[in-house]
Amino acid sequence: MMQIDHPFHIDGRGRIAQTDQDTHIRDLIEQVLFTAPGERVNRPTFGSGLLQLVFAPNSDELATATQFLVQGALQQWLGELIQVEAVQVENSESTLEVTVQYIVRRRQERQVARFSRQL
Repeated sequence: MMQIDHPFHIDGRGRIAQTDQDTHIRDLIEQVLFTAPGERVNRPTFGSGLLQLVFAPNSDELATATQFLVQGALQQWLGELIQVEAVQVENSESTLEVTVQYIVRRRQERQVARFSRQL
């Protein structure tokens, strides 16, 4: 089953770009991770607030809190599609790296997705 690709764009044939189910789920995870709550008009609680936390003082407590925050946001918004097993967040210099290990509920298949953002 094909899904609309994110970010929305037109493919080489002049049609709306589509993607497979695995890539679509990865795109959804990325949207949850890097959307700040309040950023979407009709869904003011959507997102994780992850990018706001990178400016807090670095500590073990912050790392643990960030992992729980991200895992909770993913479960809240994508819990019907995936089961989150582990989240790892690393902030090195000007890059934020997030690794999410999850199971696609429909096929019971384990996946690992890595995301990075320049800050």
